[in-house]
Amino acid sequence: MAAPANSNTSELLAHADAIKTVDNEAFAKLLAQLEKDSATFSTEERWQLRYLEAWEEVYVGNFAKAQLQLGTIIRETPIDRIRMHASATLVNILGYSHRYEDAYTQLDQALDQLPRVSDKDARFHVLGEASQLLAGAGQYDLAANYADQIVADYKEGRPRCIGMYLKSHADFLRGHLDSWNEHAQQAIEACVKVSENLFADAARQDVASLAIRQNRTKDALSLLERSYPSVIKYQYPELVTEYDVLLAQAYWQMDDAYHAEGFALKTVDAAQKGEYTEPLATAYRLLYQIERERGNLRGALAYHEKYLEADKGRLDDVREKALAYQFVKQQVEAKKVELDKLNKKNQILQLQQALGHKEVETSRLYIALLLTVLASIGFWLYRLKRSQLRFMRLARRDGLTGIFNRQHFVEETEQALRYVAKSLRGACLILIDLDHFKTINDTYGHVAGDNALKRTVLICQQHLHSGDVFGRIGGEEFGILLPECTLIQALERAERIRLAVQAVPDSETEQVPLTASFGIASTTHYGYHLRHLLVAADDALYRAKRDGRNRVVMSMNERSSFAADRRTSYDTVANKSGFR
Repeated sequence: MAAPANSNTSELLAHADAIKTVDNEAFAKLLAQLEKDSATFSTEERWQLRYLEAWEEVYVGNFAKAQLQLGTIIRETPIDRIRMHASATLVNILGYSHRYEDAYTQLDQALDQLPRVSDKDARFHVLGEASQLLAGAGQYDLAANYADQIVADYKEGRPRCIGMYLKSHADFLRGHLDSWNEHAQQAIEACVKVSENLFADAARQDVASLAIRQNRTKDALSLLERSYPSVIKYQYPELVTEYDVLLAQAYWQMDDAYHAEGFALKTVDAAQKGEYTEPLATAYRLLYQIERERGNLRGALAYHEKYLEADKGRLDDVREKALAYQFVKQQVEAKKVELDKLNKKNQILQLQQALGHKEVETSRLYIALLLTVLASIGFWLYRLKRSQLRFMRLARRDGLTGIFNRQHFVEETEQALRYVAKSLRGACLILIDLDHFKTINDTYGHVAGDNALKRTVLICQQHLHSGDVFGRIGGEEFGILLPECTLIQALERAERIRLAVQAVPDSETEQVPLTASFGIASTTHYGYHLRHLLVAADDALYRAKRDGRNRVVMSMNERSSFAADRRTSYDTVANKSGFR
């Protein structure tokens, strides 16, 4: 895009803004030329140039310098549209730097000023950043709402394409999938029409991800392979990584371990040090499954340890985003209430000072009313604090079953293992996986699947002791840590749970056949490191599945050691319960 001939300053600044991502080298040269002539610029042109200079610092990675420049622009510029562009750019770099609380605070300030801004491009910039940041915090309804505002502002062009993609992506994340494929295709068509192929391929990524979830693997693989060459050309690492891990998943579902491993390793190689993302965790999980399938337990253990580390880091980041959003939201609401409370107090003081003795008598009712309002505000603040504490509790629980989620299960289990290690007492880890759970969902519907999960949790809770740690690890898989428990006791308790799960429920509305497979590992043979216990128990669970499901299997290393030490006891229990 060549600069227009005989351009005035405003046209040159507009041209620089248009090419800053398309041809950054030309943009930098034009910026240097404009800086030499800046003494003759109008006030608005100087502020526009300062914003473009700050943007270039962001582009080259000088975030600290860019943040100072953007902060100055936001505080001092009299130009609303430039303030909004600077705010949106600052939100972007704060989010990228994992400074989520600062990012949400800055975003709230920008959104508060947005109704006064008439410039469509500035509104688009703020609304686009808001949609992306809030989607990352799990606020999918808000993210979709801001995307809708972009679509309403633009009937065509690049912003409409991006708005449609952001709306489609938010709907995908929040599970609104009834007519989602049609909306995703409309977003793709809108982006292709204006040659925004990067966003078109981002939308195709969501389409392929859904196809993989629904076991339409051939459709997903076809779409990914068609789009992959253009995705590589963008040199946009995040999108390339998303495609790599989806290809790895698709090939693994097609039983092509060679290509699955290749794309999973590409995902790992592209990861930035210290950054834990969902694609990285998924890639390590796949590599662990591949090595386990090959019988390479040493390699499987190494990948499983990396998977646990990456998954914990990813969950920590997700929780940090969600908590930062809730914290800033409640801070803003509390400030508004405090300001309202202060205004009411001022009104009372002004009224008391202005009224004479007789007027005070006639105004007592109004003062009482204001005092009542103050009391209600105080009560609201109390409820706000309680809601903050409740949110902290909910962040630790699985939304469907109410038991510990994976992250909190890991934290509680590691703490319990440290305790039993100090006292040199044993503990056992049980992994439980419902058999043929996908068939239950496909045959009876997802409501029946959810009920099966709740039923399993209720059964397990009936067999737990007060010190046991129970959590949902993911999907239809659960974990139980039994502190101060021998292996024979763990086998007996697991068998009781297995029998209770397979028993037909009394309710006529829940006649869904249900069984579960169990894998057990003990600290006696695998030590007190959770990752070692998880790998051993998962290997036992895998063998339970392979050997026919609906059975309890203990870790293979423990089988030989335990048989040598307690042969009589084990054989008695095995004969009674049908252990394998």
